[in-house]
Amino acid sequence: MGELANCPRCGALFLKGAQDVCKDCHNEEEEKFDTVYAFIRQKKNRMATVLEVSDATGVEESLIMKWVHKKRLHPASFPNLTYKCERCDNQIYEGNLCKDCAEELKKGFTDDQPKTIAEQKAEQDKKRAYINMTEEKEWKR
Repeated sequence: MGELANCPRCGALFLKGAQDVCKDCHNEEEEKFDTVYAFIRQKKNRMATVLEVSDATGVEESLIMKWVHKKRLHPASFPNLTYKCERCDNQIYEGNLCKDCAEELKKGFTDDQPKTIAEQKAEQDKKRAYINMTEEKEWKR
């Protein structure tokens, strides 16, 4: 079951489920999608950018980027339709982050990882062994 929500476009109440907007706005978006798709299917327009498609069709850039993000418009067919990385605003075809930001974030996680219990125990054992050896040498004198 969905949850009751306000439509982000018109403010009407609707049951949020498969769509993230109300039925009327969804129908309006579908009409706009058909307009955009008809435009970019033409051979001369396949290399158009989001801005060019928006200017030619009158459809908002954010809506076109939403369709690219949801993979309704595939970059394999339309290579210049991209959206922005959520972190650095580089243009990307899929996901939420570009490769550079994803690698940087991944590196940050691995660098800040706390030591495992086994690593902590091994480190403590090394300290104990060193201290014991020192104590034994001093004691034997």
